[in-house]
Amino acid sequence: MVERRRSKRTELKSRIIVKRLDSGKTEEVGIDVLNVSKTGIGFTCVELLEIGAVYEAYLTIWTKEVLHAFIEVVRIEKEPELFQYGGTFIGMPEIDLQRIDVYNVVSEPEKYLNKEE
Repeated sequence: MVERRRSKRTELKSRIIVKRLDSGKTEEVGIDVLNVSKTGIGFTCVELLEIGAVYEAYLTIWTKEVLHAFIEVVRIEKEPELFQYGGTFIGMPEIDLQRIDVYNVVSEPEKYLNKEE
């Protein structure tokens, strides 16, 4: 498979609650975050969400801060007991995107250091 992500993704052990914005539904759904980047998020959920739907999310990051974000679901894969999703961030403040980027650098510094060959 060809890698199409624009930003490096890092695993983040966290949970978020999402609720759909583009309909009258106010049901909240718990998800498990698989990885996160400046541009998007990978997560799993037992509920079926819709491609193209926009959900409001509260992402707890490694510093225990909560980032408020809007996620558009762009990919769904059916697993045996759950669904795996890919989503892009919509309207997230630049400062929060930078926090995610900083975490990527801090969590895997060897990928960012200049190595002598």
